[in-house]
Amino acid sequence: MRPNFRLTRQTNKAKMGCSTTAADCRKIVAMPLITFEGAEGCGKSTQVNRLAARLEKERIKPLVLREPGGTAIGEAIRHLLQHSEENHGMTAETELLLFEASRSQLVREKIQPALARGEWVICDRFFDSTTVYQGAARNLDPKVVKSLNAFAVGDHVPDLTFVLDIDRGTAQSRLGNRTKIRDRLEEESDAFHMRVIQAYRDLAKNESKRVVQIDGRLSPDAIEQQAWHQLVNRFPVLAGNRFSKISRQSS
Repeated sequence: MRPNFRLTRQTNKAKMGCSTTAADCRKIVAMPLITFEGAEGCGKSTQVNRLAARLEKERIKPLVLREPGGTAIGEAIRHLLQHSEENHGMTAETELLLFEASRSQLVREKIQPALARGEWVICDRFFDSTTVYQGAARNLDPKVVKSLNAFAVGDHVPDLTFVLDIDRGTAQSRLGNRTKIRDRLEEESDAFHMRVIQAYRDLAKNESKRVVQIDGRLSPDAIEQQAWHQLVNRFPVLAGNRFSKISRQSS
């Protein structure tokens, strides 16, 4: 029997270009999808883990996922895309389709069911990465990229996306301190990564209702505080949480 996955969500006014007032936020707070984006070395994975830990202090257990990956199929695709020795000759078009395949599986297997249960979902990268990396940096047709993104995610557009902005020099310094596992995208030229950085800045400017840009050069603590402030503003249920009040008083 084939599984019946319905790619439908409650309408989110913030994503439709409407104001994110407290009244609007109450309508979407039951199942928010939060994503983190940025160039290599920006620190987004650290902030994903910090936000998840902070939500748990508020008695909210989020589902934390990553792209590509998050499912058995997605993790196999991740290895092929990033670490496999067989990926040296991969074309930009193949790369695009593999990312979309991983994303499609993730949405249907993990994200859609979690949101339907009323769970919070935090994702380390989502379709904005494809818009930036394959669309802008790889210079693939933006209309094709947009169409494939829409096919993969349906109406599962993030309620809030954080972009951690970072300059190439700082990113290189951070990446140089990592335990090295070959990553095909990290091996790209400086020109490629500069296109990625600029495309994320353009994204934050053009989609300011959904996308919040934070200076990725700040300390992890400062970034976490800025992200939390934005989250509380968008989702007032956090501001009214008695556990949140206790944690603020003790901090």
